[in-house]
Amino acid sequence: MNDTDILLLSIIVAIIPTLLYVGLIYWVDRYEKEPWWLLTAAFFWGAVPSILIAYIFNSFLSIPLYALAGAEAGDALAASFIAPPVEETVKGLVLVLIFLRWRHEIDSPLDGIIYGAMVGMGFGMVENVYYFVHTYAEGGLEAWSINVFVRSILFGLNHALFSSMTGLGIAIARMSNQPLLRFVAPVAGWFTAMFLHFLHNFTVSFGNLLCVAALIFDWGGVALTLVIIVWALIQERQWLRQYLVEEVGSGILTLRQYETACSGRKRNSHRWQMLLSRGLKPYWQLSRFYYRCSELAYKKHHFTLFADDHSSQLIAEIRQELATLSRAIIL
Repeated sequence: MNDTDILLLSIIVAIIPTLLYVGLIYWVDRYEKEPWWLLTAAFFWGAVPSILIAYIFNSFLSIPLYALAGAEAGDALAASFIAPPVEETVKGLVLVLIFLRWRHEIDSPLDGIIYGAMVGMGFGMVENVYYFVHTYAEGGLEAWSINVFVRSILFGLNHALFSSMTGLGIAIARMSNQPLLRFVAPVAGWFTAMFLHFLHNFTVSFGNLLCVAALIFDWGGVALTLVIIVWALIQERQWLRQYLVEEVGSGILTLRQYETACSGRKRNSHRWQMLLSRGLKPYWQLSRFYYRCSELAYKKHHFTLFADDHSSQLIAEIRQELATLSRAIIL
């Protein structure tokens, strides 16, 4: 197998699990999908600029470690103490930009996790290609196969886990009206991302026994993140029930619309029925209707916290659009 073949094969085996993970992450966002273009931008930042910037800083900052400890120990020390702060900082820059420029898209803690995970998936995919090719050059096809399994399957969600912590901290700050928490949450999220990254790199750098510990820590972190995601989804559903029931009384929504909008399962079932019975345009209109129902609930929750004029204006606009959509489709 020549260099071109192994490069193409490495790209394929890096992309396939990434697409599966990205699809799973996107599916988790049940009530209000984030804009595809912003998710793509976050993924691209992780895949290209983050990799390049991190490579430059990692290489430069690791020079003293290699000079003092030698090549083998220098690799372990650089991976443990240089890569985590550099890579989590670089990946986190786009999350800060989203917060500053498109903060209206962050409506719940789940949104922060999703944007952070997308950045991490982009970073992890390109990093995997590099390590796959490097491993083949040093150990051949057998070593390459093992490395693909370890990095794509066993530790395939690592970078998504790390950067999702930064995103979670930023989302908590976005949803808080307490000045101290608005400062502490992003910093705590960033430090958590760096610590989890350090814990993984440190354990895999010092022997097979510690690799078992890395597996426990990493999947424990994924399990904890799943718990947070479930909690966030329950919270979002509570917002829907609390804030949309008011729209039934005011005539914006019917009782059936309200009950369906508050259930991810009922929404999906209704959308599929619409697609199969009436076609693509009514399907998109119905999807838009449920999306705006979620937005209305989230903006009303935001207005409850901050009583800001912008949220009040958005609430009025969304109500008007929901009334128009309701007349355009059969619900």
